[in-house]
Amino acid sequence: MNQGKYPLVMLIDDNELDIFINKKLVEGENFGSRVVIHSSAQSALDYLKKNLASPDEIPNVIFLDIMMPGMDGFGFLDEFDKLDDAVKNKTRIIMLSTSESFKDLNRANQNRYVSKFLNKPLTAAVLKALNV
Repeated sequence: MNQGKYPLVMLIDDNELDIFINKKLVEGENFGSRVVIHSSAQSALDYLKKNLASPDEIPNVIFLDIMMPGMDGFGFLDEFDKLDDAVKNKTRIIMLSTSESFKDLNRANQNRYVSKFLNKPLTAAVLKALNV
């Protein structure tokens, strides 16, 4: 098992290609030792709620896509706010978007759980520079 910078990283994205690329990057750049993938915000929330009593299963970093069907990234953040402090204090969220919208950027930057707002796609250079 690789020794990543962070023990557990979660990817939340409905785009299979983005998930594939980001997982390979996170593992290949030793950013995360383990990667948990969710293709919807709701399944990620269900996972977090189910694993409240298992600190090793709570991610250190979440890469969160903004644009998803059903619940979008901002809907996820609204629900994340209702989770146990053990999750909120451990987890840093990085929002990912193809959007050039200043409205999205401002909204993300105003959320206390969002550490960074990055444009897709992730790159090795960006991952190396990230310190969340």
